[in-house]
Amino acid sequence: MGRNPHKLAIRGEDGHAMPVVGVFIGAAGAILLGIGAANGTGALAIIGGIVLAVGLLATLVVNHMTVEYDIYARLDKLEK
Repeated sequence: MGRNPHKLAIRGEDGHAMPVVGVFIGAAGAILLGIGAANGTGALAIIGGIVLAVGLLATLVVNHMTVEYDIYARLDKLEK
């Protein structure tokens, strides 16, 4: 229908780009983890691992909130 191509879609099936934020956080954590492990810096490796885990969890949560929630809501509505 009359979609505005300049409007940023953060919900629904058009919002598939939003989970990338969590991926970038996880990628930064993976880089920190690698640097910390290569240099033998335990604290940096631990921080990198934590940031990596937060990024992965954020990706799952954001994907569910921005994409899957609307899809499941429509399926529930169709089933009723």
